[in-house]
Amino acid sequence: MARAHIFVRGRVQGVFYRKHMQEKARSLHLTGWAKNVIDGRVEIVAEGEKEQIEQFLKECKEGSALTKVQNIEVEYENYAGEFADFEVREFGF
Repeated sequence: MARAHIFVRGRVQGVFYRKHMQEKARSLHLTGWAKNVIDGRVEIVAEGEKEQIEQFLKECKEGSALTKVQNIEVEYENYAGEFADFEVREFGF
């Protein structure tokens, strides 16, 4: 099991990016959350099987039709198993 802490930069706020990533995470049986941060990035924490996390990272880079991802930063952390689902959170600071 793995946990990835991800920051996504680009045109990713206000274009349904978080909802799109929630759908992708759920389809891969990942748990965690996604939220907008004040500097314009989207922050994501995802937990699950390592292979699914790797596929999810590809999806994060690709985004959706309305987004333009410039880059992503990924830091792997210790799996905590603290989430029951993948949720979209409100704006975070």
